[in-house]
Amino acid sequence: MSGLLIRNGEWVVVCDGAKALVLENVGDIKFPNLKTIEVLEHKDLPTREQGTDKPGRSHSSVGPGRSAVEQTDWHVQAEQIFLTRLAAYLDTAVAGGKVKSLIVVAPPRALGVLRPAYSHALKGAVRVEVDKDLVKQPVAEIEKRLTAA
Repeated sequence: MSGLLIRNGEWVVVCDGAKALVLENVGDIKFPNLKTIEVLEHKDLPTREQGTDKPGRSHSSVGPGRSAVEQTDWHVQAEQIFLTRLAAYLDTAVAGGKVKSLIVVAPPRALGVLRPAYSHALKGAVRVEVDKDLVKQPVAEIEKRLTAA
């Protein structure tokens, strides 16, 4: 990826299914300086604490057959809820005039959950999507990786 130009005042949202860093460029295009505005986190509980019981079984409508019902993947469900709430948070920021332009950095799976949650206004504000998982990196490293030529 060639270097990304991050405009002054533009937000860079770096996230995955459990954490989001909302950063703002307080520098300029030539010398970006990302500052943390907010860190949003979802505490992912162990599966044993999320479900209520073991998966159920269903009876066949014809004959004596029985089959297992697939267990809900609580982690995936929690990630989807977190990312949908993140999209709502960003939409509120755009609607409230806090930010006009965004860059979203997330792994492909997270982007796949975020995109359908974008409102029309948020979709218009998202200038670039970068499919990378950088949420565990320090802000200086994120800045370096995004702007490196």
